[in-house]
Parts: sequence; structure tokens; C-alpha cells
Amino acid sequence: MYRKDVNDKSPLRVFERSIHGGLGRGNVGLVVSRAGEGKTAFLVDIALDDLMRDRKVLHVDTAHTAERLREYYDEIFHDLAQAMCLEDRPRIHMQVERNRMIHTFLHGSFDLGKVDGALDYLGEHVHFEPWCVILDGTPAWEDCSPDQILTEIRAIKAFAVRRNVELWLSAQEHREDTRDERGLPLRLTPYLDPISVVIELVPAADHMRLRLVKDHESPRMAELHVELDPKTMLLRWE
Repeated sequence: MYRKDVNDKSPLRVFERSIHGGLGRGNVGLVVSRAGEGKTAFLVDIALDDLMRDRKVLHVDTAHTAERLREYYDEIFHDLAQAMCLEDRPRIHMQVERNRMIHTFLHGSFDLGKVDGALDYLGEHVHFEPWCVILDGTPAWEDCSPDQILTEIRAIKAFAVRRNVELWLSAQEHREDTRDERGLPLRLTPYLDPISVVIELVPAADHMRLRLVKDHESPRMAELHVELDPKTMLLRWE
């Protein structure tokens, strides 16, 4: 199967239609789940889908080293190529790596200003202007005050608008969380106004079900009919 066919047949096409055409540039999306239940895999799947469409992606991570994150991408790309019988894998893999940049901020060192500065440098010197930016592991939901989190979320939204990018965040749920009427942890709800799309990964038998919690300004949430396979870390039809 050729790359275009892989993109056309991706479950993410249904995902995009379910959220009115996708996240959209200038908007912020959030994926939530309990620890170890697929947030990073979901974000890498989102990134790989863009990379396979010749779109550039900046992936910023606060928990994994750059080497581990590259391994994550390689593992998921390999499983995707195998599952879809992808033609010309070495060339496409090289193209994926060329269109992707990874920056890591470990031990609480994340600084949005440094990300902004890095994009200025990359744009000027290598003409790298991302379609998608992933900020995995920030804000530090567990360690910052509500005022600090809200200030950071607003800054991230302004960054997405200024850079004209789709921007994805992640947040961790806990078993003991008190939840609102949508099933989302109450401690996250004060920060949702600047966020356009919220996806929850819900354990279900042998997979993680994608549940749409917020869809731009729509009052009705569509059924996504997409799930995450915890063995391959690939998105698949439900």
C-alpha cells in the first residue's frame, strides 16, 4: 500500500470528521488518561499521521529523553508499516524523520519562551515551520497552583494562534478524581475554556476507547468509533 492510501484509510480521517474537520490550526487539544494508558502513543499517532502527509511536527516532551521518544516513533512507524503493508518504507521513514523535530525539557525545565525561540531559529535557518506542535507533559498539572496552570494554558493558546499550529497537550487522570457531569476530573475543568477539543482514553477490555469530551463549541459529542491498541500503540477502527 502506498503512503497516500495509508493516510486515506487511517482511523484519524473518521476522528477528524467527528470533530468537525479536525482540531484546526490555532487551536489546542487535550488528551487525558490514567498513567501508562496511552497518552504519548496517541500523540505520536497524531504526529505520524501529519508527518505522513508531509506536514512538519515539533514534539516537545517533559518526561522522556529524546532518544526514547525517537524509539517510540520508530516502533509505532514499524508497526504501522507492517499493518498497512506500506511500500517504500526506508524512504518514507527518512521523510518522517526529516519533517520532525524533538525537544525535551526534563526535571521541570520546560519553558514556552525557549520553544518560541527554537521555532524562530528553525524557521530562519532551516525553514522549519510546523503544522502541529505537541507539548507532552505540560502544564505540570500536579505541581502548579490553579493560577499558574491557567496562566500557562492561556499562554499556550496564544502561542498556537501566533504560530498558526494545531497544538496538543496531555493530562493525567487519577482513580480517585471527583468528576463533573461530562466525566472529566473536576480539577481540570477550570482550564478548559482555551482548549478546543478534549479526548479521554477509556480502558475497555483489550483496548483503549477514545471518548470525545469537548468538541469546539458543539453541545453534542459524536461517537468516535476509534480505539487505541495497547499492544501495537496504533489507532484502529472500533
